[in-house]
Amino acid sequence: MVEKDDTRPPGRAEAVRGAAVQAFQATAGQAGVTRERAQDLADELAQAAARFMGALDELRPASGEEIRSLREDIRALERRVVALETAAAAPAKPKKKPAARKPAAKKRSTS
Repeated sequence: MVEKDDTRPPGRAEAVRGAAVQAFQATAGQAGVTRERAQDLADELAQAAARFMGALDELRPASGEEIRSLREDIRALERRVVALETAAAAPAKPKKKPAARKPAAKKRSTS
């Protein structure tokens, strides 16, 4: 009788399992590097988002409330300018001159 050999060549399932184990081991070694790179990319993305939001704030049109506030400021400035121009155009009032002093009488010396 012929003896059966229990050591068969690996089948497809075993080959796939072996390849998966090798890939997992290779990936596990690179996980630390990948994690650091992913963190760097996340930091860069956060910085880019912050710059983008800043640019949007500069480019966005003014709100209705901001425009109303600016108009009120302009009106207040107009009133101040008119008041200053009116004050400058008014004739200057002459200042009162202090009363002229009479020269003090000289004391006579008594010898």
